[in-house]
Amino acid sequence: MSRFPPLPPCFADRREAGIFLGRHLAERGFGAAAAGEAPLVLALPRGGVPVAFEVARILEGRLDILLVRKIGAPGYPELALGAVVEGDAAGSAPLTVANDDPWTRRARDSGAFDAERGRQLDEIGRRQQRYRGGASVPAMAGRTVIVVDDGVATGATMRAALEGVRQAQAKRVVAAVPVASIEGEASLRASAHEVICLNVPASFGAVGAFYLDFRQTTDEEVMALLRQRACGRPA
Repeated sequence: MSRFPPLPPCFADRREAGIFLGRHLAERGFGAAAAGEAPLVLALPRGGVPVAFEVARILEGRLDILLVRKIGAPGYPELALGAVVEGDAAGSAPLTVANDDPWTRRARDSGAFDAERGRQLDEIGRRQQRYRGGASVPAMAGRTVIVVDDGVATGATMRAALEGVRQAQAKRVVAAVPVASIEGEASLRASAHEVICLNVPASFGAVGAFYLDFRQTTDEEVMALLRQRACGRPA
């Protein structure tokens, strides 16, 4: 039986959600002391960073971000044709995930898919510079990697992230979120060794409905949390 109180109907904010999630992961044996190694906790920016900050603090893990960019359809940028995930410091190449549908096939045949992929790789490079001074995400091979977001609706971005982590040869790939739709949570299972979700409600709606404060996380908050965790992390 859990030693922690039941979940609230809504999390106060992302930091509170991270505390609940971190405690649950610690209870499952993911903490550095129990597992014998410090896990690598990778947040999907920007909303996943405050959640992952608390997870990394509780588990005594290393906090970083994993950059994933949607590849949109020509003229319809909100229609996702796939995604591209950054490579890691060990030389793992960026991973491209493409949908199998008529829109994507037409975009690939016309060259529009590759052109948009190139633009998103450029954006990943800009964000690497902003968040990490141009460095890649830490090497993942042989490590337990926990990928964290503030919630999962369709699961498309998280699936791409998990596939990128698997390609980088992580020993154990874990998806961890405070809340997810039934369909979104189920969609992650083929891409992770374990999926940890605190709340999978029968009626979902949107991720923000499960937070009292769901204001957009800013770049400044992301960088402040990354610096704070780097300063507080044991050597």
